[in-house]
Amino acid sequence: MAELQQGKWRVALVQGDIRLGEPEENRKHMQELLGRTVAEHPDLDLAVLPEMWNTGYALDRIHELADAEGKATREWLSAFAAKHRIHIVGGSIAEKRDGKIYNTMYVFDREGKETARYAKIHLFRLMEEEKYLASGERNVVFELERMKAGASICFDIRFPELARTLALQGAKVLFVPAEWPHPRLHHWRTLLMARAIENQMYVVACNRVGSGGGADFFGHSMIIDPWGEIVAEGGEGEEIVTGTVDLSLVDEVRGRIPVFADRRPGCYEL
Repeated sequence: MAELQQGKWRVALVQGDIRLGEPEENRKHMQELLGRTVAEHPDLDLAVLPEMWNTGYALDRIHELADAEGKATREWLSAFAAKHRIHIVGGSIAEKRDGKIYNTMYVFDREGKETARYAKIHLFRLMEEEKYLASGERNVVFELERMKAGASICFDIRFPELARTLALQGAKVLFVPAEWPHPRLHHWRTLLMARAIENQMYVVACNRVGSGGGADFFGHSMIIDPWGEIVAEGGEGEEIVTGTVDLSLVDEVRGRIPVFADRRPGCYEL
């Protein structure tokens, strides 16, 4: 079991490929990648998976492919987290719930307890998400040991209001599983760094690689510190990207440049 030292977390981003519309194969593949991750990094505290890793964007078949209530996914992630004594931000999956399909993130602690569930709020019209998926209706802040964090999925990072709301609720880390494709690598890197700088928080973003549904995905999973400096960044192939998140740096940056104390909310109203 990895032990946290002075608020420092060893984090791994599982930058994997996803087979379009093959949930069983994808679960096996993610099991293999997570197994490799914990074997190669015995000091690991937390692992993050990419967006919609169970099905990819097989939206035309999503009702038959989605995990009912997330049951199979939740059972597996819970058992893995407990066995290996790590926290898991389970990327997101296609989840069937109440007759609708949601793009849902699950979070588990070292004991295998589910500590958070977040359904993607902003649906991406360029991929016609809104025609097949239901939008989440609430933002989510959660705690893992001494880490307070916010949930965000892919397209959500284009909405600074969401990240700022999470920061105002105390989040020091923003987790972002994604399926972000070419040719928008510059947008991906710039938006992630902006969310880190303006909110003086860590941004931990795990993007998929490979091709599917007519799109090519470039990886470049990233850990960015509250100064906007890149702690770790992946390439365009399948890999495990690791780095350290030091929560004391968030307090230091927020103390040196008191952005939150200098806010003027009354001037921002429409």
